Amino acid sequence: MFVGITNTPRDYAWGSTGEISALLGLEERHRTEAELWLGAHAGSPSRVVGEDATLLDIVDGRLPFLLKVLAAGSPLSLQAHPTMAQAQEGFARENALGIPLDAAERNYKDAFHKPELIYALSDEFDALCGFRSADSLRAILDRLGVSIGLLTDDASLRGVFEWLITRGPGVDELVSDVVARADGSTPELDTVRLLAEAYPGDPGIVISLMLNRVTLARGEVLYLPAGNIHAYLRGVGIELMSSSDNVLRGGLTPKHIDVPELLSVLDFRPVAVPYLAAEHPSPTVEVFRPDVPDFVLAVIEDEGSYELTGPAIALCTDGDLEVVGAHGAYNLSRGDAVYITGDEGALSFAGLGTVFLATTGG
Repeated sequence: MFVGITNTPRDYAWGSTGEISALLGLEERHRTEAELWLGAHAGSPSRVVGEDATLLDIVDGRLPFLLKVLAAGSPLSLQAHPTMAQAQEGFARENALGIPLDAAERNYKDAFHKPELIYALSDEFDALCGFRSADSLRAILDRLGVSIGLLTDDASLRGVFEWLITRGPGVDELVSDVVARADGSTPELDTVRLLAEAYPGDPGIVISLMLNRVTLARGEVLYLPAGNIHAYLRGVGIELMSSSDNVLRGGLTPKHIDVPELLSVLDFRPVAVPYLAAEHPSPTVEVFRPDVPDFVLAVIEDEGSYELTGPAIALCTDGDLEVVGAHGAYNLSRGDAVYITGDEGALSFAGLGTVFLATTGG
C-alpha cells in the first residue's frame, strides 16, 4: 500500500527562513522553518494527503523510525540521547514520580532510544559530535593561551565537563577569556565566536572545544549513537532517527538541563568523527546502515531498487520518479512523500530525480 503524506515545517527558533520550502518546492511561508517531520511520531504526525487523517491512523503498531528535513540557521543545543535500557528505566522512574509528560523538567518522554544520522544536503553542514582527546583539547587551549587545571588525561574529560556545565569556580572567567581570544582562524575558534553571539556567557562555548568539529560536504553522513554529545551548527540535511523524543541537553539552551542525568548518559570516551560510510548495491543507490535495526537510509538517483523488510517512507527532493512495488505504484515529484507498507517488498524506482527512502534495518 502506498499512502501520500505531508506535513508543515516546525518553526523552532534555530531554524532558517524558507530553506525547507525552497528545497522541496513548497509555497514560501516567510517564517522560520526548522524541521519537517515525516512519520508517525505523536509530536507531529504526518498528514495523509487528501484525507482528514494522520499517519497514526494508518500505521499498524509503532513506526520505529522518524524521517526529518532539517534546516539549521543557528546552532542547536548540545544534547545526547539514552540507550534503550536507560530510556526504559528513566521513563518508568519519572512516571513513578508523577512528573507530567509535558513538564519542563521531564527528561524521558517515552521508553525508547534515539540514535540518529544526518545526511548533508547543503554544500556544507557544520556540527559538533563526540569528545576529542585530552591532548587535542589541550592543544586548542594552548593556542588560546588559557588552561584548565582539571585537564590531565582522557579520563579527566568527565570532570572537566562537569565543572563547566555546573559553572564551577572560574568557569565564567574562562568563558570570557576564550571568547576574547578566539580569532576565528580555525573552525573550532570560528565556532566559539558563533556560539558567543547566539548564547553569550554559556559554558557550552568552552564545551564546544572539547568536541570534534566537522564540516560535512554534501552527501556525507554522520551517525550519532546513544551517549554521543552533539550539536548541529548550521546547514540543511536529511535526519533519520529512532522514533523518540528523549533528549538530555548539555548547554547552549535556555531549556532544562538535568546535570546528573546527563552525566549518566554521556559517553566521555574520545572518538573520531563518526562518519557513516555508504554501501553501494548499484551505481545509482547508496545505503547507509547503522548498528541498530530501527532504521536504514537509502538514496536513489534516477533509478534503482530496494528490498523492503518493513515499512518505509520515501521523500523526493528533486525531479520526478515512479516507485513500483508488489501491489501498487506511486508517482513522486519534488516535495512529495509517501508511506509504503512492508508487503510491497522489492521496490523499483524509475525516472529522473532523487529519492530518500527511510525504512527498517530488518
